[in-house]
Amino acid sequence: MNQDELKIRKAFSDKDWQEIKAFDTWQIFKIMAEFVDGFEKLSKIGPCVSIFGSARTKPEHPYYHLAEDIAHKLTKEGYGIITGGGPGIMEAANKGAKTAGGKSVGLNIELPFEQYSNPYIDRDKLITFDYFFVRKLMFIKYAQGFVVLPGGFGTMDELFEALTLIQTKKIGKFPIVLAGKKYWSGLINWIKDTLEEEAMIDPADLHLFKVAEDANEAVAHINEFYSRYLLKPNF
Repeated sequence: MNQDELKIRKAFSDKDWQEIKAFDTWQIFKIMAEFVDGFEKLSKIGPCVSIFGSARTKPEHPYYHLAEDIAHKLTKEGYGIITGGGPGIMEAANKGAKTAGGKSVGLNIELPFEQYSNPYIDRDKLITFDYFFVRKLMFIKYAQGFVVLPGGFGTMDELFEALTLIQTKKIGKFPIVLAGKKYWSGLINWIKDTLEEEAMIDPADLHLFKVAEDANEAVAHINEFYSRYLLKPNF
């Protein structure tokens, strides 16, 4: 143990310390169970696109309608739709898939503030996770593309996770589409004017994603990608 670990250890009795260590060990099995449940339910799902965006987006908002339209059109192209299973953009995407008669998957997460699962998820394709990192793996492993609509920290986390994995060649390249040009323009300008200018990324990294204004353009980007590459799982 280093000095910091020793200080922490001295704060507990031997019995309490052993219980803490036992909890850490048993937690591994809980994590493994989430992986197994996800793999079993999603392994035969077929080609899907993961759609991300804010849980706070209201049904009357244009972004809600954009997500619904994109999901509907992707479903008609033969893709299933995977979302985070909650309200807002996630609900819109699951709704678009459901109304088009396609597969509608929800990967929900247990949060301190309740996130309910939306009613447009296929009941046999709803999975609820405790761990964000397990859930994020499922988004990537079983998707043939990402469509990212306006959202907050969680949406950015999922976007940059995918970009990092592709950039570092930890997974195969797949299409990433940012839907809503006005929303993303500031971020993209910063990436170009700061990250690229400061040589923090390679100029080629700017080609890891596309920007779409409407549903037709978003779907076209994904179809164009797979006109050149064989559809297959990413891992």
